Amino acid sequence: MGVDYYKVLQVDRSAKDDDLKKAYRKLAMKWHPDKNPNNKKEAEAKFKQISEAYDVLSDQQKRAIYDQFGEEGLKGQVPPPGAGGFSAGRDGGGSTTFRFNPRSADDIFSEFFGFTSPFGGMGDMGGGSRAGASGFSRSMFGDDIFASLRNAAASGEGGSGGVPRKAAAIERMLPCSLEDLYKGTTKKMKISRDVTDASGRPSTTEEILTIEIKPGWKKGTKITFPEKGNEQRGVIPSDLVFIIDEKPHTVFKRDGNDLIATQKISLVEALTGYTAQVSTLDGRNLTISVNNIVSPTYEEVVKGEGMPIPKEPGKKGNMRIKFNIKFPSRLTSEQKSGIKRLLTSS
Repeated sequence: MGVDYYKVLQVDRSAKDDDLKKAYRKLAMKWHPDKNPNNKKEAEAKFKQISEAYDVLSDQQKRAIYDQFGEEGLKGQVPPPGAGGFSAGRDGGGSTTFRFNPRSADDIFSEFFGFTSPFGGMGDMGGGSRAGASGFSRSMFGDDIFASLRNAAASGEGGSGGVPRKAAAIERMLPCSLEDLYKGTTKKMKISRDVTDASGRPSTTEEILTIEIKPGWKKGTKITFPEKGNEQRGVIPSDLVFIIDEKPHTVFKRDGNDLIATQKISLVEALTGYTAQVSTLDGRNLTISVNNIVSPTYEEVVKGEGMPIPKEPGKKGNMRIKFNIKFPSRLTSEQKSGIKRLLTSS
C-alpha cells in the first residue's frame, strides 16, 4: 500500500491549490529538521514526505497520475509516457519504465518563505539541498530564525514575486572592560555567513569586522554593520548590531561619566585625616589627601579623573571616593572616657 499524500498534508481529495499551500506552510514549519534538533531523523523523514506530497498534489499531471495509479504507479511502474515530471527509459527486457523525479524539499521551502537555506543547512533532503552550511545567523549567533519565518508566512511576505523585505536585525552583546571604554580600543570579530553569486549559487564566506571603541562609550551603545546577515532570496540581509556591555571592575563602578571607588579606613583615619592611593584606568597613581572628617555618607571628589565625555572632547567626569569606615569592635573603659572627654571638650 503506497503513501497517502492527502493524509500526509491533512487535506481531503478535493483540496484546492490554496488548501494545499496552507497545509504545506503549517506542516513545513512544524517539521523542519532544524526546528526539531532533538528528533532530527524523524523530522527529516516527515519534512521530505510533506514536500513530496505537496510536489505531487500541486502539479496537475502528477496528481492525475497519482489519483489513478497511486504512489507505486507514480514512481515508475505503470504511468503512461509523456506525463510531466517523469523520464522514460528502457529496462533489459525492452519494456518502457518511468522514474519519478521529486523536486528538492529545499526549493519548495524557498518558494514559500524566500530563503534558500535560512537555517545554516537543512540536511540532505534529496534533490540537491545544502547540508551543514555554517550560517552567520545560526552557527555563530544561534538566532531563532523561525520567528521571522512565521511572521513572513503570516503576512504573506518573503514569497516569490513579493517586494523584498528587510530581515530583522541581529543583536549581540560586546563585552568591554572599563579600561577599554576609558582609553578606547579596536576589536576584531570573525563572522561566517551565506552569500550568493550573480547566478544565485550559494556559498559560505568568512569576514573580519573591525569595531572601533571610542573613549567614553557607555553600556548600551550600538555599532551597526548594515546587511551583514545571510544573503537569502527575496530578503534584504539583516543588519548586524553589536551592543556595548560593561564588564565588572575590581576597583571602580561607573555612574554616568563619573567613576566611583570605595576605600576602607579606620575610625581614627575618618576623624583625623587619611591619604588615599588610587590607580587610574590608564595606569597613573594618584595620591589624594582627605583632610575633612569622613562621615558614612561623605565623598571625596577628584575633578576631571572620571570617564571621557564623547560629546565634549578633552573633558572628563569626576572620580568620587566613598569610604567604608571600620569601627573598633571593643573599647576599654579608659578609651571610652578619653574619647568622651575629647569630643565633649570640643
